[in-house]
Amino acid sequence: MKLLRVGTAGAERPALLDAEGTLRDLSGIVPDIDGALLADDAALGRVRAAAESGELPALDAAGLRIGPPLARIGKIVCIGLNYHDHARETGAEPPAEPVVFFKAPDTVVGPNDTVLVPRGSVKTDWEVELAVVIGRTARYVESAKEALAHVAGYAVAHDVSEREFQIERGGTWDKGKNCETFNPLGPWLVTSDEVADPQELPLRLWVNGELKQDGTTAEQIFPVAEVVRYVSQFMTLYPGDVINTGTPAGVAMGQAEPKPYLRAGDVVELEIAGLGRQRQELKDA
Repeated sequence: MKLLRVGTAGAERPALLDAEGTLRDLSGIVPDIDGALLADDAALGRVRAAAESGELPALDAAGLRIGPPLARIGKIVCIGLNYHDHARETGAEPPAEPVVFFKAPDTVVGPNDTVLVPRGSVKTDWEVELAVVIGRTARYVESAKEALAHVAGYAVAHDVSEREFQIERGGTWDKGKNCETFNPLGPWLVTSDEVADPQELPLRLWVNGELKQDGTTAEQIFPVAEVVRYVSQFMTLYPGDVINTGTPAGVAMGQAEPKPYLRAGDVVELEIAGLGRQRQELKDA
């Protein structure tokens, strides 16, 4: 299923994109799309049955804002330097273990919402990423096979980053990762049964129409299952938590001088095969 939330910011309602591409209203079936829904097999079953019945009311998509596909996100765990080609372009050694950092849930905006260039920023960068949405509590998961059973679905994430804040302004990455609007998510949460192999997903990103990133999750150093297993050794993952699993080569930081960092007025578009497409215009904060 392709689950999404539509409407004005803070007042989104749950919806579903059916097999024919028609937007369907789910607000009469479930109150929202969140961790509680993803952990409730009976509720998900009602959603699936309603979708298959063909009786869900259609929504007029014209002019309708698409919000983040997941409400009340608990935490966003991020994996850095997780693609072989991205490590090479930045001159970094591939890490021996996943590099873990966090983004605050309040960085999340809709897939087509405005992204704000922070005040004083000169190195705002782009990163297309596969987001993994947790559907079952994961604690000390033992195997890759077991790890994937805890995944509810997948989405497109844009891990916007300010590289000066991240690298040059102290010993943590958090300042460059948690600026306002720095995690567009969506358009859909695609349930895991519709993603045959999360390691065979092409990812692409364009800036002002120019292709900048053209990669595949097959390049991941630590695949999705290992990331979920690994992270669960250090913290409990709950339904509604999100893991951003890293970005392929092609970010501004890895390019020749003068590096083409983002400015107000730039337009970024990104997509992952089967998971949808985003578009953001940048404005000054």
